[in-house]
Amino acid sequence: LECDAVVSGISAGPGTVNFTINRELLAKTVLQQVLKDGSEYGVKSELFSTVPRQKAVIEFSSPNIAKKFHIGHLRSTIVGNFIANLKVALGHEVTRINYLGDWGMQFGLLGVGFQRFGNNEKLKSSPLQHLFEVYVQINKAAEDENTKKLAKDFFRKMEEHDEQILSLWKQFRDFSIEEYIRIYKRLGVHFDEYSGESFYQEKSQEVLKMLEDKGLLQKTIEGTGVVDLSENKDLSSFSTVMRSDGTSLYITRQFLIISFRDLAAAIDRMNKHSWDTMIYVTDKSQSNHFQNLFQILKLMGYDWAERCQHVSFGLVQGMKTRRGEVIFLEDVLNEVRSRMLQNMASTKTTKEIEDPMETAEKVGLAALIIHDFRGLLSSDYQFSWDRALQSRGDTGVFLQYTHARLHSLERIYGNEQLTDVNVACLQEPDAISVLQHLLRYDEVLYRSSQDLQPKHIVSYLLTLSHLAAVAHKTLPVKGSAPELAQARLCLFQAARLVLANGMKLLGITPVTQM
Repeated sequence: LECDAVVSGISAGPGTVNFTINRELLAKTVLQQVLKDGSEYGVKSELFSTVPRQKAVIEFSSPNIAKKFHIGHLRSTIVGNFIANLKVALGHEVTRINYLGDWGMQFGLLGVGFQRFGNNEKLKSSPLQHLFEVYVQINKAAEDENTKKLAKDFFRKMEEHDEQILSLWKQFRDFSIEEYIRIYKRLGVHFDEYSGESFYQEKSQEVLKMLEDKGLLQKTIEGTGVVDLSENKDLSSFSTVMRSDGTSLYITRQFLIISFRDLAAAIDRMNKHSWDTMIYVTDKSQSNHFQNLFQILKLMGYDWAERCQHVSFGLVQGMKTRRGEVIFLEDVLNEVRSRMLQNMASTKTTKEIEDPMETAEKVGLAALIIHDFRGLLSSDYQFSWDRALQSRGDTGVFLQYTHARLHSLERIYGNEQLTDVNVACLQEPDAISVLQHLLRYDEVLYRSSQDLQPKHIVSYLLTLSHLAAVAHKTLPVKGSAPELAQARLCLFQAARLVLANGMKLLGITPVTQM
């Protein structure tokens, strides 16, 4: 074996052959590439050269109006956002859809509740809170026969397009979406489309007709409409799609019931977006629901059902605020911000930050996201505020701290585009460790793009932060000869760029002061 421009030394060990890479070439190649590609570093890699650019539709978050935005919705929101960010970064065309629970019998109950307990001012100022309170109040009377009848009548009028009733429902929906948009903005999340079950009223009738025409709809003895999913067509496995009274089932995804609306929504999205892949992001209790949904679509003759995918995640236990149980997403955001502000106020190193509230929110969110993304998405985990908000160790706070620290180096020692730097002097083991790690970024992106798991990127960024922290100690910029100082600055700038790129993919906004 001969050495060449890349390999500077070859030696044999016990059962191994060791190659030493030309360190000068390593430093030059990596740093030039990172600084040249900037935010596109890693995604321009040849690993992605054979991956076709696709159109993807991603349905995520999908809360129910007037009900709790529980912690499962938070997971769906941040996981869906990560998948969308990753696909966009890799050059795919992505449509982000929020499919709201905005139709069904509960709106009959809510309508009656609002007529009794509602307040228009409160509805405008805090719709989610007010509708939830109304729903809780009316639920106490839900067993009362008169209330049941009124709720049924209200919903029937909705289905019959009664103008007055629909205009009240529309107010519930519009004000809620406005408030959701404001809260999602705090999370750094946006949607291209707010859809919902209400959109597919008419279309679900077409689906019913298609199922009947294809001979797929069968009646059980009780009169319930089912679709046979069994191999031998013996109803050993089936999915219920229709109540015995002939009404289509409003989506109750927990109970393996497929509503015509879900089928109609999938078909409609294909017609509208001609997507290559459609991804649903929900908790794992709904896995069977989606298996059945995709199977029925296939039986209906839609081969594209094979390109639908359910990305499922486990449950989070133990997330409580100081005031008790989490009811709204905003409770979580306010809690993480206030806890982070408290932590920041008690540390001596906290500089006079221009906007401590905003910084606390961004750092707190990073803490939540990293805490959530460290393991496999399908795993359940026990949430702990203390663990999530630790400043040392493998946390989002540590990532933000590292980013802010590297950024302040650039601020102090010049952050103009470094050109004509002699990086060949970066020979120390700690510098080489950072360079080698930077070189692996594309492999990590590739792995995450294959299995849609954020943990690969999380663990990569945490290692990068630890390596950068060590290098920051052992390779000082201050007091070094100008040429060496410039080269080290270049190394730290590259590390900060890649750290920021990875954080943004995960849905984290990097802070520059902390």
